[in-house]
Parts: sequence; C-alpha cells; structure tokens
Amino acid sequence: MEKSLVKTPLRKLRRRRTKRVWRLKQKLKLAWKSIKIRVRSHLPGFLSTKKRLTHVQSQNQEQELAQVARKICKITNDSTKSLAYLFQLPKYSAADFLDQGDLMTPAASPRENVSEMWRELHGSKNWENLLDPLHPWLRREITKYGEFVEAVYDSLDFDPLSEFCGSSRYNRNKLFEELGLTRHGYKVTKYIYAMSHVDVPQWFLSSAVGETWSKDSNWMGFVAVSGDRESSRIGRRDIVVAWRGTVTPTEWFMDLRTSKEPFDCEGEHGKNVVKVQSGFFSIYNSKSELTRYNKESAAEQTMEEVKRLVNFFKDRGEEVSLTVTGHSLGGALALMNAYEAARDVPELSGNVSVISFGAPRVGNLAFKERLNSLGVKVLRVVNKQDIVPKLPGIVFNKVLNKLNPITSRLTWVYRHVGTQLKLDVFSSPYIKQDSDLAGCHNLEVYLHVLDGFHRKKSGFRVNARRDVASVNKSTDMLLDHLRIPECWYQVAHKGLILNKQTGRWVKPVRAPEDIPSPLWTGPKPIYSI
Repeated sequence: MEKSLVKTPLRKLRRRRTKRVWRLKQKLKLAWKSIKIRVRSHLPGFLSTKKRLTHVQSQNQEQELAQVARKICKITNDSTKSLAYLFQLPKYSAADFLDQGDLMTPAASPRENVSEMWRELHGSKNWENLLDPLHPWLRREITKYGEFVEAVYDSLDFDPLSEFCGSSRYNRNKLFEELGLTRHGYKVTKYIYAMSHVDVPQWFLSSAVGETWSKDSNWMGFVAVSGDRESSRIGRRDIVVAWRGTVTPTEWFMDLRTSKEPFDCEGEHGKNVVKVQSGFFSIYNSKSELTRYNKESAAEQTMEEVKRLVNFFKDRGEEVSLTVTGHSLGGALALMNAYEAARDVPELSGNVSVISFGAPRVGNLAFKERLNSLGVKVLRVVNKQDIVPKLPGIVFNKVLNKLNPITSRLTWVYRHVGTQLKLDVFSSPYIKQDSDLAGCHNLEVYLHVLDGFHRKKSGFRVNARRDVASVNKSTDMLLDHLRIPECWYQVAHKGLILNKQTGRWVKPVRAPEDIPSPLWTGPKPIYSI
C-alpha cells in the first residue's frame, strides 16, 4: 500500500510533464508554420528561380491552423479571424509614436545604386515583371516622385484669409530643405503657375483679400533636376516636373466638365483629332498679358525650363530623362506635359515617363494612340476605392467598357493611358475599414499603401518603413487606438505668432525671399547643380 501511495504521484507528475512537453511542441510547431506562411507571403518572387514562394491560398488550411492556435494557446478572440490576422506584424500602438530619439526605426530604407537598370525602372519595357511582385527599387523610385508632389501640397498656402493664398510658403531654393526632402538629391529650378479664372472648382480660386501677390494665378508645381550624386546613383540626369491636384473627389464630380477640346493640331488625321478634357486644357494652356505670373501659360513655363535644362546637360554629354509626376488633376496635367515634351524635345526620345497617382481619364482614343506613338511611358498608381480615376464620365465610360469589343474604336470616349498599378486601401492593417472616399484619394494614403504593397494576393508588407502617422496629415483614416490626431498637418497657431513685446497675436511678415515675385523676363541663368 505504501508502494502504491508513492507511485501514484510520480505517474501523475510524468503525465503532467508529458502533457506540458506536448503542448510546448505544438506551440513551437504552430509558430514555425505561421512564420513560414508570413515569410512566404512577403518574400519577393523574383528572388526565387526554381521554387516560387507564395502566400497560403487555401483559406481552409489557414482556418484549421487558426483553430489549432486557439485551442492550444487558449485564444478567446473572434473565431472568424484568420491566422494571418493573429500573427500580423508589425503591430503599432500609440507608444510607437512617442519620440525616442535615435532609437527609432528610420522611416525609409537605404537606397541602392540603380544605374544598371534605370531604363527598366523608367518604363522602357512598360514595367514588365516589376509590378507583381513590386520590385523594391521601383517602389522607392515611385515613392520619391510621390513625395515631390506631396511637397507642393505641404508648402501650399491655402488659407483663404492669407494675402498669399495660392502661393508657396517657401521660395524654390528653400523648398526641399524646409520639407526634409534634400535626401533625394534634387534641386528646384523653377516654379509653375496656372491661371485661376478658368472654369475650375471653387477651391482653386485665389483669396479675395490677395492684393500682394496675385488675383489671377495659383502655384501648381515645380521643375527640378537631380544633383551629381543622385544622377550617379540613378544612372542619368533626371529632370522632374511635379504637379499638384485637387483636394476632394466630390469637387471633381460636381465641377469638371465632360466636353473635349483639340489638343494637338499636328496630331490630326482625318476624323481622329487628338482631344482632351476642356477643364484640363484650360488650366494647362490659359495665359493673359494682364497678369503678373501667367503672361506665359503653365505649359509654356514648363516647356521653356525643360528645354533649357535638356540643352544644358546634353551639351555636357550626359544622358537625360524627363519624369513628369502628379496627383489627381496633376496627373492629368502630367500627361499633357509629357505629350508636349516627347513631341517637341527630340533629345528626350524614349526617355519620357509619367508617374501619376489617382489621375482621371484625360483624352480620347487619338490622344492615347498618339501618346503611345511618341514613346511616352505611363505608370498609373490607382487605389481601387478611389473614384477619381473613373472620371470623367464615370457612368458612361463604365457602360462602354462592358461593350468593349464593340466600342473599343470609338474616338470620342475617354481613355486611360499606360500601365496600371492597382492598390487596395483596406489592405493596410492601420486604416479604418469604414473610411470615406475622400480619404482614399489622399496622396499620403496612396504612398502608405504603396509602401506596404508587395503583390496582389499578399498582405501588407511586414517590413514597410514609411511613417504611418503621415496618413493622418489631412485625413482621419488611421485606427483610433494609434492616437494620431486627424488632419494634424497645419501651420502652428493657424499662422499667427505672439509678439512678446506687445503681448498681441499677429500675422507674421513673410521674408522678402519667400514673397512670390513675377516671372523673370531677363536672361535665364544656369543654376549650379
């Protein structure tokens, strides 16, 4: 009897130990399976030659693993959540946005030397085999151009009470320094202005109190060129034209006209007249001798500077490319700009590309065919929840697309141009699932989703580096538990400063170099790069 009393607890201890070991093995086995699944879903496909690693396509397998995980780990969460959700990394919290100085992870990855494949990255082969999966070098280049466009938004004075409403808050020599973009290695050489009296949405009009700088014009973008170090990294001298766009897609829906105007008289071939949407055409080509900033149209300002830079660097024996980028309305202007550059600057033959974000349709079939014949390469980055790329003629064009075999040759239908990179806003684990349409059109949201995109059928990249807080610059798209204020990007105290001597809050006086000056009509200087 004493013997049995001694053996019984030992057997229980052995059973308990065996059970603990089994449970631990199961947990380790499950963890290893989950790691392999997550790695396979994010590992670039172009790194694998014999065996292409992809994410787990069987939802049944994923659900079974999730059930095992809950049973072993005693997880009591919603049973509908998948294993990918349970093991999603990284998971930001509000603490990750507290300033920890140099201990914080950089918001951008190191940039490699891409000089050996710059033509492919610039679209020489229409980005074939670079979009799915998205090549990391191409992702960084697209992000760079998107940040140039975002710089125009960030530095635009759109306060209707400001006497400088519609202008840039900084002069061109300070723009990148003020916005922290000097790391890209470009220098702004010229600002672009467009007329504001044409038929455009209400937000585009200048302030009613704008007596100092202009009642007729608005700042729309800039021309920049890569410096020596950046040119060495990317394999050529890169000229960039960045165009900003609209504020909300509802303004497009209400204000844009659907009529077309002839764009290129030289491109006429019988009935196939190259035409573009009339509102885009007016913004791009309007000018008046009575204005200070638009004695030349936006088109003329841009082309004059592009030709000057091309001639200057070609005379030095350098390879030169032109990259035109824009968001929303800016994407439409970028297409017309690239069209003219490819047509009128033969030195750029084959080296003209467009990177657009959330851009609408611009022209008819003749415009598309002529743009293709000129060798312009177009990459359209589109969020599938964004309504603007479906404009103009959202309903009409949608119906005609269903009848594509019949309507594909209709010359009066709006056409998209180029290669599409389609993103999904709700693929991000940090975005509210009930976000509004206006937020889906926001450029910072585009750049955030782009940074997390790997391929169509995989989740958000676990090693995405771009600052998540930027999403809420001018939206309320981030999850509430991150505690990032909505629309947080604004001038301190809405532009007022405290005069400590008098104790009054006053509007600051702009530094002389930051006050917009009329277009220079004298000899054009060659800026040191």
